[in-house]
Amino acid sequence: MENQEAKGCVFRIQKCAFDLLSMEDDLTNEEDDDIWWELIRREICLKSTFLYCDLNRVISSSADELKRTLTDLANSLFQYLEELDDAIKSRSIPLAQICYSDAALVLQEIMAALIPGY
Repeated sequence: MENQEAKGCVFRIQKCAFDLLSMEDDLTNEEDDDIWWELIRREICLKSTFLYCDLNRVISSSADELKRTLTDLANSLFQYLEELDDAIKSRSIPLAQICYSDAALVLQEIMAALIPGY
C-alpha cells in the first residue's frame, strides 16, 4: 500500500509541476490589478503546499541516495518559491520572472529525478 501512496504523491507532484510550469505567461502580464496579483500569489502558494506535502512523503519513502538528491532539490525549490512570493508581493515583474525561471528549472530537475524511481 505504501508504494501506491508514493505513486499517488508522484502523480500529484507531476500535476502541480505542470500547473506551475504553465504559469509563465501569467507572470509576464503587466496588469496592475490587485486581484490579479493576489490570485497568482494564492495559486503558487496552494501548489507549493501540495508539493511540500507530497515531496515530504516521497522523500521519506525513498532510498538514501534519492532521498539526499530530492531533499537538496526540494530545499532549493522552496527557497525559489519563497523568493517568487516576495517578488509577487512587491509586484516586480522582472524579479518574478527570474525567480520563476529558477524555480521552474529546479522543478524540472525534481521531475527528472522522480521519473525513473516511480
